[in-house]
Amino acid sequence: MNADINTVVLLSRDTLLLKQLQAAFARSAPQLTAVLADDSRAAHAQMAACWFPLPGSLGALPNLQVIHSVAAGIDHLDHDPSCPDLPICRVVDPGHRQGMTEYVRWAVIHYHRGFDQVLSHQREQRWERPLQRAAGQFKVGVMGLGSLGSAIALDLAAAGYDVRGWARRSKDLPGVRTFAGADGLNPFLDGVELLINLLPLTSETRGILGRATFDRLANGAALVNCGRGGHLNIDDLEQALARGQLRGALLDVFEQEPLPVDHRLWSMPGVTITPHMASAASHDCIAEQVAENFRRLNSGEPLLNCADRLLGY
Repeated sequence: MNADINTVVLLSRDTLLLKQLQAAFARSAPQLTAVLADDSRAAHAQMAACWFPLPGSLGALPNLQVIHSVAAGIDHLDHDPSCPDLPICRVVDPGHRQGMTEYVRWAVIHYHRGFDQVLSHQREQRWERPLQRAAGQFKVGVMGLGSLGSAIALDLAAAGYDVRGWARRSKDLPGVRTFAGADGLNPFLDGVELLINLLPLTSETRGILGRATFDRLANGAALVNCGRGGHLNIDDLEQALARGQLRGALLDVFEQEPLPVDHRLWSMPGVTITPHMASAASHDCIAEQVAENFRRLNSGEPLLNCADRLLGY
C-alpha cells in the first residue's frame, strides 16, 4: 500500500503518550504509518488518533476523513476549535470496566476506612485510629449508570455498601436504589457520604460538581471524579473543602491534561490527584482498533464505535 494512503497522524499535548502510541502502532499495527503533526507525511493522513489535540492541529490536516479518539470519551476534542465536522470514533477496551471497578473499589475503601485521615495523621506523627464502620453504614452515590457506572454500583452493592445511583433515564439494578432525571437528583444526593461521578460530559452535566451538589451531601462527604474535568467547579470544590462540607476529593480527570505543574489543584488541601489512570485502553488495543477502523474506512465498511457529537459520547 502506498505510504501516502496508510498514514495515521497522532495528535496530543502529552509528548510521552505520543511516543508510547508510536511504539504500539509499530508493534501492533505495522501496516499503518503513525506519524506526528510535524512530520511532512501528516498532510496525507486520512485518520487522526487524538487525545487532547493542540488547538489548530486537526484543521491543518487537509485529507482527514475520520477522527479517532484514543479513549472512550470524545469531549477532549473540544480543546481544538479547528476540529472539522467528520465522523468520530472512540476506543472501547474490554478491560476498561475491570480497571475502573478496581480503581473505584480502592477509592471507596480509602474513604470508608479513613485511610485519607490516617495518611494525614502520619505527616503529623499522630497516632489516632479512625472509627471502623460496617460497609452497610456507608452511603455511596454513583452518578451515571451506563455500562461502567452500573458495573461499579453492582460491585459495591455486592460488597455490602449502601449504594444509590442516578442517571438521566430510569435504571433497575438489584441491590441499588436508583433515581432518574432532574427531579431525582436532589433526593439521590441527600445524605451521600461518598459521591462517585461517572457521567458523560454534556451541556447538561458540565459543572454539575459544584456548590448545589456539594451542599446536598452529608457533612464531611468525599468526592471521586472519574467522569471529566469539565464536570467540576474548582472554585466551589475549594470552598467546600475549606468549610468542611467536603473532607476530601480524589480527582482523576482534568480539563487540561497533563495537569499543568503550576495548577492550584496540586497543592489544594484535601485533594488527591491521579494522572487519568482509573482505567485506560492499552496502547496496543488503541493501535488495533484504529487500524481496524482504518481498514473499514478504505473498504467502505461501517466504522466501529462511532460517537454522536451532539450527545458528546
